[in-house]
Amino acid sequence: MRVVVDTNVAVSALLFPSSVPGQVFDLAMQRGSVLISLPVLTELSEVLNRKRFRRYVSEDVVRRFVAALARESEWIDIDVQITACRDPKDDKFLSLAVSGHATHIITGDSDLLVLHPFQGIQILQPQLFPEKERQ
Repeated sequence: MRVVVDTNVAVSALLFPSSVPGQVFDLAMQRGSVLISLPVLTELSEVLNRKRFRRYVSEDVVRRFVAALARESEWIDIDVQITACRDPKDDKFLSLAVSGHATHIITGDSDLLVLHPFQGIQILQPQLFPEKERQ
């Protein structure tokens, strides 16, 4: 299992660890490889450092989460630039998935979900992640 986790899923995993996105994120980290690239990690860090999240998590918690993700994920050099998403800002997830030979993209973003499957990669909402993988 080689998984790309969209920013919305990673944010939910940090803010609500026992939620379905949190469970799927933990599963991907434990049983598979979570793929990461600099553009994806940069976006996640920028989103989590927004002031509106301070009431939920401290800067220190965000810093540790991002550092752990960077340390425990598989870094991928993007060698394929994809421009297929109706929201160009989401192309970085497709580029990461294709470059890293991902099996899944886990997202709540409808701009990515409408592309399911993309070049053989399953694009799924966390709650639709295969039940057999969650057992």
